[in-house]
Amino acid sequence: MHDPAHGARPRAGGPAARRGTVGAGRGFAWLLIAAGAAGLLASFAITVDKFALLRDPDFVPSCNLSPVLSCADVMGSAQASVFGFPNPLIGLAAYAAVVAVGCGLLAGARYRRWFWAGLNLGTLLGAAFCMWLMSQALYDIGALCLWCCLVWAATIALFWYTTVHNLRHGVVRAPRALVSGVREFHWAVPATWYGVIVLLAATRFQAYWETLL
Repeated sequence: MHDPAHGARPRAGGPAARRGTVGAGRGFAWLLIAAGAAGLLASFAITVDKFALLRDPDFVPSCNLSPVLSCADVMGSAQASVFGFPNPLIGLAAYAAVVAVGCGLLAGARYRRWFWAGLNLGTLLGAAFCMWLMSQALYDIGALCLWCCLVWAATIALFWYTTVHNLRHGVVRAPRALVSGVREFHWAVPATWYGVIVLLAATRFQAYWETLL
């Protein structure tokens, strides 16, 4: 399977190499754009519905599909405003920045190693925050928001493939065998990660899913 984090290295001694910059392939650039756009769309939709709920407590979001798939329950929780304002406002800024980075890469931009390290740290923090929100949704709030699930999926992809890109280009140092294994089986981590989330949701709400059969 093609590695979306694959990108051409600067030629030794070339101008880009002397400046210490790193580019990326079109596959990784498009992944940033697609995942960033998905996160931006979900953040926008949640923000609009959140403001509608603030104006009208009886408002029912379109993603309220059942007692389990209930965006209103998630939006009305304390966890939905961890920092004192709606969480999706963070996504509106963060995912827009990711899309801009992807567009820059498509246009031939190259970024310094500290930029790639910062992007990796940002996506790591984003993934950790999403996993905390997921645990809260499953085991405290007791409901899932489909838009939130889209944000989780997008952030996981952004974190993992930024990590793969940085391992490949030496921004993140690791043994050569590990880097080779990650490049060869880059799909294994996100596939397992998504699978665990699905399994947790399936077991947490097993009684409800059984009523649909």
